[in-house]
Amino acid sequence: MKIICSKSNLLNGVNTVSKAVPSKTTMSILECILIDASKGQITLTANDMELGIETVIDGEIIEKGIIALDAKIFLEMVRKLPDNDVTIETDPSFKTIITCEKAKFNIIGKSGEDFSALPQIERSDSILLTQFTLKEVIRQTSFSIADNFTNKILTGELFEINGNILKVVSSDGLRISLRKIELKNDYGNKKVIVPGKTLNEISKILPGDADKDVSIFFTDKHILFEFDNTTVVSRLIEGEYLKIDNILSADYETKVKVNKREFQSCIDRSTLLVKEGDKKPIILDIKDDVMELKMNSIVGSLDEEMDIVKSGKDLMIGFDPKFLIDALKVIEDEEVEIKLLNPKAPCFIKDEQESYIYLILPVTFSTAS
Repeated sequence: MKIICSKSNLLNGVNTVSKAVPSKTTMSILECILIDASKGQITLTANDMELGIETVIDGEIIEKGIIALDAKIFLEMVRKLPDNDVTIETDPSFKTIITCEKAKFNIIGKSGEDFSALPQIERSDSILLTQFTLKEVIRQTSFSIADNFTNKILTGELFEINGNILKVVSSDGLRISLRKIELKNDYGNKKVIVPGKTLNEISKILPGDADKDVSIFFTDKHILFEFDNTTVVSRLIEGEYLKIDNILSADYETKVKVNKREFQSCIDRSTLLVKEGDKKPIILDIKDDVMELKMNSIVGSLDEEMDIVKSGKDLMIGFDPKFLIDALKVIEDEEVEIKLLNPKAPCFIKDEQESYIYLILPVTFSTAS
């Protein structure tokens, strides 16, 4: 094999697929990036058997071939090459020469035939979203994916399609994040659980262009994302997601409208008093037209008042300040509406159209704390 391509194209491609290289594996071939120039285009692939990424880069094929190179070494080599054209040449014993200007690396690759190809996904059952919309939906929900494996279902996000509505839901058991997107077409009904790792990696490599689309294809066991020259294939998480409809339609007795930026800034200030690893609630004391925010810790205390528009009962309730900040920082609205029932019931932050809903469980606190 012999190919020539620009350093920038090569580096972008290697950076993209390296997101699917496993950090630990007993199969050394999976620690490699596959360079395939055997079919008239230069394709880079990485695959950890759960997540696979493939991207096509521009370049010139002098001699067709295929090689697997250690991903970590290859990425560092490409990063440190001069900004010029890179030539990659291999021989039948998998010796690989990488040259750029006066720099020349010699490394030993592996047979590309031993590399695990991405699963073949039938491209029939699909939906279409803009890159910007998908990137935003992931940003606005992924922070509440569970990061432990006690319940594998919660390490993923629910993608539920009903007609022309896509609902994306995440939960770590203490909060729920929901985004609702109106699609351009009617796609029937479908429900899958996509691993959080897959969505986070897609978010990193997705350009986020508002004028370009992502095609999303589904099978019983896999989901495939296709955009620009890149394909991402992931296994789905099997099982039944939380039944959240009843939870999200709960009653409320107190409704508060508040300036989002001011509310977020005040909560952010309160966290200055909390040492890392120390869990202290922020207490919201809601009265007519005023909400008092209180924080007490061994470091000190904060007491701040905010103007609000309130309807319903007075209420005092405590929350993990991080959970409130996580939700508020991904909401674009100038004002937010918070609905509450009692000090032991979750609060809901949502807009009138319910295009987003954030449910957060309260925490107990002592008024003397």
